[in-house]
Amino acid sequence: MTSRRKFIKAAAMAPAAAALATPALAQSTIRWRMQTYAGAALAAEVIDPAIAMFNQIAGDRMQIELFYADQLVPTGELFQAMQRGTIDAVQSDDDSMASPTEVTVFGGYFPFGSRYSLDVPVLFNQYGLNEIWDEQYSAVGVKHISAGAWDPCHFATRDPIRSLADMEGKRIFTFPTAGRFLTRFGVVPVNLPWEDIEVAMQTGELDGIAWSGITEDYTVGWADVTNYFLTNNISGAWAGSFFANMDRWNELPEDLQTLFRVCCDQSHYYRQWWYWGGEANLRVNGDKLELTTIPDEEWATVEAAAQEFWEEIAAESETKRRVVDIFRQYNADMVRAGRPYRYG
Repeated sequence: MTSRRKFIKAAAMAPAAAALATPALAQSTIRWRMQTYAGAALAAEVIDPAIAMFNQIAGDRMQIELFYADQLVPTGELFQAMQRGTIDAVQSDDDSMASPTEVTVFGGYFPFGSRYSLDVPVLFNQYGLNEIWDEQYSAVGVKHISAGAWDPCHFATRDPIRSLADMEGKRIFTFPTAGRFLTRFGVVPVNLPWEDIEVAMQTGELDGIAWSGITEDYTVGWADVTNYFLTNNISGAWAGSFFANMDRWNELPEDLQTLFRVCCDQSHYYRQWWYWGGEANLRVNGDKLELTTIPDEEWATVEAAAQEFWEEIAAESETKRRVVDIFRQYNADMVRAGRPYRYG
């Protein structure tokens, strides 16, 4: 009888004990703050689905609060904020977040480093870029988690570009390394907060944008303030990554690290088809931008200039030489492989 009374009492107390345990579990939830390079409209495609998936699966064990471009810190200060632990994780390219590593110039749009979006994951996963990025970021207290491809780099402008001469003097919002390269053709690179670009186009502060493909031009509203889209591009895919503060990353249980990697991979996969299909669809069916093209023979001089630019970058350090050598080998292999890897 005594044992039965104890059992009944324990059973009666069980719900109350469970109720008390729930707040404790919530208090123990790992909470991260993450900022992306993307504004809200673009983030809805390139990062929101992956973080929502992570939060749903992780549940009370871990939740990531996502912030958009410049909400916590300016994009150019993302690296420092993550390194200090002010922000736990970041989605960006190396170039935009002003990474102090030797690989910074290769993030974003490295001129003609890739022709297609699939080139980027192959370069990282099969040609050795992952190992170099890991070395560079581990040395500065940041975990490089995963690299992937975004859209190609095209010009969206107020006035048409049909020759290299039409680029002369154009004030263009673009990435640091891409801007450094484009100055060879008279382009004037302009650096502004992401959310100010549309207004800068309307006021005439900018003549154009070389920051994305046509999918983003329509998605974020830039197709409403530009008139022409140049089909030539200086890179087949933006190279960006997921990063985390090294201490925060190392504190995660192994299964949560794995879950985060899986969600990053889901994000990479989503963008592969969203951009690939979007670029073609909007070229064919988009009604806001007139397409223009610089003839192949003239554009070949830009491609030749990129090879000179590569050598200029390679001469700056041993690490940059290693990366450029990988780009050279990879592109040579793709040319030798022939169609569909390279045409012409």
